[in-house]
Amino acid sequence: MEDNELGLVDEYWAAANYLTVAQIYLQDNALLREPLRPEHIKPRLLGHWGTSPGLSLVYVHLNRLIRRTGADVVYVAGPGHGGPALVANVYLEGTYSEIYPRISRDEQGLHRLVRQFSTPGGVPSHVSVPTPGSIHEGGELGYALVHATGAAMDHPDLVVACVIGDGEAETGPLEAAWKAPFFLNPTRDGAVLPVLHLNGYKISGPTVLGRRDDEEVLALLAAHGWAPTLVAGSEPTAVHRELADALDHAHREIRRIQTEAGEHGVRQRPRWPAIVLRTPKGWTGPRAVDGVPVEGTFRAHQVPLGGVRDNPEHLAMLEEWLRSYHPHRLFDQTGRLRPALAALAPEGDKRMGASPYANGGRLLVALDIPALDAYALPVPTPGRLRRETTRPLGELLRDLYRHTDSTANFRLFCPDETNSNRLGAVFEATDRCLIAPAREGDEHVSPDGRVMEVLSEHLCQGWLEGYLLTGRHGLFATYEAFAMVSASMAIQHTKWLEHVRDLPWRAPVSSLNVLLTSTCWRNDHNGFSHQGPGLIDTMLSLSGTVVRIYLPPDANTLLVVADHCLRSRDYVNLIVVDKQSHLQYLDLPSARAHAEAGASIWPWAGTERPVEPTDPGSTDPPDVVLACVGDVPTQETLAAAAILRAHVPYLRVRVVNVVDLMSLALPEVHPHGMTHENFERLFTHDGQVVVAWHGYARAFHQLLHGRNEPSRFHVRGFSEQGTTTTPFDMVVLNEVSRYHLVLEALRRAGRVPEGGNRLADHCRQMLARHHAHIREHFEDMPEVRDWVWPYA
Repeated sequence: MEDNELGLVDEYWAAANYLTVAQIYLQDNALLREPLRPEHIKPRLLGHWGTSPGLSLVYVHLNRLIRRTGADVVYVAGPGHGGPALVANVYLEGTYSEIYPRISRDEQGLHRLVRQFSTPGGVPSHVSVPTPGSIHEGGELGYALVHATGAAMDHPDLVVACVIGDGEAETGPLEAAWKAPFFLNPTRDGAVLPVLHLNGYKISGPTVLGRRDDEEVLALLAAHGWAPTLVAGSEPTAVHRELADALDHAHREIRRIQTEAGEHGVRQRPRWPAIVLRTPKGWTGPRAVDGVPVEGTFRAHQVPLGGVRDNPEHLAMLEEWLRSYHPHRLFDQTGRLRPALAALAPEGDKRMGASPYANGGRLLVALDIPALDAYALPVPTPGRLRRETTRPLGELLRDLYRHTDSTANFRLFCPDETNSNRLGAVFEATDRCLIAPAREGDEHVSPDGRVMEVLSEHLCQGWLEGYLLTGRHGLFATYEAFAMVSASMAIQHTKWLEHVRDLPWRAPVSSLNVLLTSTCWRNDHNGFSHQGPGLIDTMLSLSGTVVRIYLPPDANTLLVVADHCLRSRDYVNLIVVDKQSHLQYLDLPSARAHAEAGASIWPWAGTERPVEPTDPGSTDPPDVVLACVGDVPTQETLAAAAILRAHVPYLRVRVVNVVDLMSLALPEVHPHGMTHENFERLFTHDGQVVVAWHGYARAFHQLLHGRNEPSRFHVRGFSEQGTTTTPFDMVVLNEVSRYHLVLEALRRAGRVPEGGNRLADHCRQMLARHHAHIREHFEDMPEVRDWVWPYA
C-alpha cells in the first residue's frame, strides 16, 4: 500500500469511527461546529463501541479490495452490536442515503443520522434488517459464519467476508461452523473469508481465544481446514499495511483455488484463507477514564464515558475524543465527505451496502416445481391404503433437483436423516456434499452433491437461512424433537421477516420451510428423548404475518402443502408430518380443496346428514364434533368415529380435520384465521367438541381465544408421557387413543345414547387388554395395528 493511499484509508477509517461515536452520544451538533454542551448529548446512551473500530477497519479495507479487484463482497458482522459502525460505513459509501433519502449526505442528514440511533422511532443498536447490506441479525451471537457459508453456496463469484468476534467464537454454533471448508465446492460455490477479530474481552470479562497465544489460535483454524494469516498490533499504520496485504493475499488464494478447481476439478479439499485480526478493544477511544484503563479492556465494550451529561470532565473527554478524528478535515462545509475520501468507496452495486446478494429477492428465480399429479397416491377409498407419508415428497424433491440443475437454486438441508425421513429419492438425482476423499462403502457422497447433511441442526438451518437471504430456495428437514436445538434461530429469522415487511426496498425472499418429521407420536422406538412437539408452541407465539403451521394428515395433502410453501415468499412455514406408514385419506383434488380451506368436515367419516354449505341450518346439529389435527390424531379420531358408528349409530357425530393450524385463529390475529361464521359452520355455535391434537393442549387452547365458549373444546394432546414402547401405547399413555376419545365423546355428547354405558365399559376393557397384550407380545393388538377405515 502506497503512503498516499494509506493516509486516505486511515482518514476514511477515522470518518467511520467519528460517525460511530457520534451516533452513540450525540443528538445535536453532529459535526462539532460549536463547543460540545450537555444538551447536545442523548439522555440515554446506548450502543457498543468496543467492537466498532475493528468492524470499520475491515469494512474500509474491503472497500479497497473491491475497487482493486472488482470482487462482489457481502459483509457479515458477527459482533452484531457494532451496529453504529456498519451504519456509518453504509452511510459513507452513499447507499444509506439512496435507500433513506431523509438521511441525506449533508449536515442535515448527518444530524438525522446521529439522532436516529438507539432512539424511539429510530434504528436499533445492532446490525439488523434496516441496515443495507446486512443478511445477518446481530442480536443473537453464534450464527455469523453459518449464515456466511449458506450465502456462499451456489454463488461462485461471491466472497462473503465474515467478521467473528472472539466472544461469539465461544458459542456452540460458531464452533461447529468452522467446518465450512468440508462443504464449499470451489467449482460452484463462492468463498467465505473469516476474519476472527480478537480484541480480548466480552461485556465484562476476557475471552478464551483472546487469552490464547497466536500460535494456538492459528493452529486451531488450521486444524479446521483453513489457512490463516495473522494481523496484529495497535499502531494504525502497521495494521493498515498488514491487513491490506492479508486481504490481497486472501483474494489471490481464493481465485487460485477456484481457477484450479474449474480447470482440473476438486482433486482435494482446498485450504481456504482466513484472517486472525488482533487489535485493542475500543481502539482509538479513551485510554483511561477516572484513572481506570478503558481501551484494550472490557470497559470499552459499550459506552466508555457514561456520565457525559452530568460530569464536565467526561464531557470534555468526549469532545477531545471526537475531535481527535479531525471531523473538519473529513467533511466539507456542507457536511459531505471530502471527495478524495468518498472516492475510496466502490460504486453502484459493488458497494457492500448495495450488493444484490445482500438483498436476495433481487436475484430470486422462481422454482420450476413439477406437477404434483406424477407423485400423488391413488386413494379410491379413504383410510384403506397405507403408505409412508413423506416418501412421495422425496420423489418430488428428487425431480426438483433435476429441474433446477442448470439454475442451481435449491438445496435440501438435513442432519444426517434424509434416508431416515423417507426423502432418500433425492439421491437418485444428487449426492451428499462432502469435500473429502471418497472411501469404499460410501453411498451417495461426493464434492458435487447438493444435499447438505451434517449432524447439527444449527448448521443445517443457518446454512439454509443464508442461502435464502441471498436469493435461493430450500428445505430444512429434521426430527421434530431436535428442531428445538435451533428454535432460537427460527425465532430470529421470523423477527427478521417481520421487520422486512416495513422495508419496501428489501425484495421478497423464499420462505424458510421447515419439515418436522419423525414426530413425537411415532418415536416409540427411540423413547422419551425423541418425543417433543415444542417447536409448534414456539412458533405459535410469533408474528401471524410471518408464521404458518401445517399438519397434513396424509401424503397427498403433504404434497399440496409443500408445493405451496416452496412457492411462498417471506414466511416461516412449519410442516409437521410423520415419516412412517400411515393410512391415506384424500386423493389429490380433495387434498387441494382441503388444504385451501385449511379445515374441512369429512362427511364420509361422520354420522350426521350432510350440511349444505350455503345453509348451515339445514340439518340438526351434531351431538358431538370430533376434531383432529395431525396424522396420528387423525387416525385415532377416525377409529373413534368408527367405534361410535358401530356401537351407537344414532349418535350424530361430525368429523372435522384441520390441516392449516392458523386457520383456527381469529382473522385479526392471523391472516389465515376463519371468520366466526366459517368457524361455527365447522364446529357449531355452542356444541361440544372433542379435539385430538398433535401438540401440547395449551397451545391449541391459545388459538381458541375469542371464539364462542372456548371451554366447549376438550383438547387431548401430547402431555409429556412417553417411553420406548409400541405406537399405540404412545397415544394410550397420553390419553389420545381412540378409546379415550370415545369415552370423552360419550361424556360430552348432548344426550346420553342408548348403549353408551356398555360402550364405555368396552373401551375400558380394551385399554386394559392393550396394557396386558403389549407386555406379553411386545407389539400392539392386531385389531389396532391392522385397523383400516371399515366403511365404503
